Amino acid sequence: MASKVSCLYVLTVVCWASALWYLSITRPTSSYTGSKPFSHLTVARKNFTFGNIRTRPINPHSFEFLINEPTKCEKNIPFLVILISTTHKEFDARQAIRETWGDENNFKGIKIATLFLLGKNADPVLNQMVEQESQIFHDIIVEDFIDSYHNLTLKTLMGMRWVATFCSKAKYVMKTDSDIFVNMDNLIYKLLKPSTKPRRRYFTGYVINGGPIRDVRSKWYMPRDLYPDSNYPPFCSGTGYIFSADVAELIYKTSLHTRLLHLEDVYVGLCLRKLGIHPFQNSGFNHWKMAYSLCRYRRVITVHQISPEEMHRIWNDMSSKKHLRC
Repeated sequence: MASKVSCLYVLTVVCWASALWYLSITRPTSSYTGSKPFSHLTVARKNFTFGNIRTRPINPHSFEFLINEPTKCEKNIPFLVILISTTHKEFDARQAIRETWGDENNFKGIKIATLFLLGKNADPVLNQMVEQESQIFHDIIVEDFIDSYHNLTLKTLMGMRWVATFCSKAKYVMKTDSDIFVNMDNLIYKLLKPSTKPRRRYFTGYVINGGPIRDVRSKWYMPRDLYPDSNYPPFCSGTGYIFSADVAELIYKTSLHTRLLHLEDVYVGLCLRKLGIHPFQNSGFNHWKMAYSLCRYRRVITVHQISPEEMHRIWNDMSSKKHLRC
């Protein structure tokens, strides 16, 4: 069985490399350039009456799972579910996470479930490659919205929906990105503390207090007609945040009645404000790149903009030097 899995893994790596090389020389990079920032968003008209106007969802999230892992939490309830936002071509990043901090078997006696979040790509070749990858690792979920930067909010809501539907008894959830290094020792033992009673209605990360950027050239541009207020509610940087698992269902249900924004972390902050949940500031979450040093990385929980090669190098160095003091 082990040799079979090993062969399948090698085959997957070779196929990914071949496919990405082929796409790079024969096709332009696919991207979603539609006029609407959210694809496939339609309001159901079934059973419409004036009596249900107030309760009818404005964002029904009517997407189907194309790839799912509905039984991932059945045998053992996870202490922590890790939701990692990724894109189709980032196989190397996903594999680096699987082999380092995202390995579900890193902590004996502490069940961790790692999942990569994806939408549907416009290129059927990439969709097929991800499906083959999923058959080997069983750690990918995909819904049928278009995978694009403007649909990152839908990707996070998919993760919230999955936790609420298939893993509601988990204790905590982390949402992060595929270029983030996570110091799991600090996350598990210093922040979440498995020996203590699990918290409820809990949300923490790098809290940002800011307002919308009106410059159309900015990556974070927010039109006035979409968000007219001059300030955002406090929100945690989407590069990495932690919340108690009960919050997943609360956010997902709140989102059904909250106008969508393409800035995922801001949108989650809006849902938290509606729920009366205030995110706690935690300086261990870094939403920027930080030069590596053993002692510096021992003090943090997340670091941004880490390549797959750096991921392996940092993980190997920290793992081999646990006995050293700073």
